[in-house]
Amino acid sequence: MRRPHPARRNILFPWEARVGLRRWLLVTRLRSVVVIGAVVTLIVFVAARERHRAMVRRTHAALLDASTAVQAYLADHDGSCPSSLAQVAQYLKRGAVPVDAWGRPLRLICPSQLAGPGFRIMSDGPDGIAGGLDRVE
Repeated sequence: MRRPHPARRNILFPWEARVGLRRWLLVTRLRSVVVIGAVVTLIVFVAARERHRAMVRRTHAALLDASTAVQAYLADHDGSCPSSLAQVAQYLKRGAVPVDAWGRPLRLICPSQLAGPGFRIMSDGPDGIAGGLDRVE
């Protein structure tokens, strides 16, 4: 006499029962790629922002040096304004016309229409447009 064969039961791991092992592995790889891509994007964004801030700090330092030189020029010439920054080059540490961090010469506006020291020195900023929205003063 033959015994009836019991019904086959498959034993599955929890991840196999839901989506299958292959699909789970593909989703895991995709998730890793997405996370790595997001981290790389964040690092690039932060690096670009910090580079821009460093350039602005360098430009502020050049503006401060040029401002000190113009003040010395005004003191030596009874308050008469220089026509350009080339005239105040002898008062600068390097003895050359100062440039901003993007390699463009600084602008001198003397006499200034704003209240303050009587002159303005500014950089055109990264785009190089005179008086643009990203100028550095």
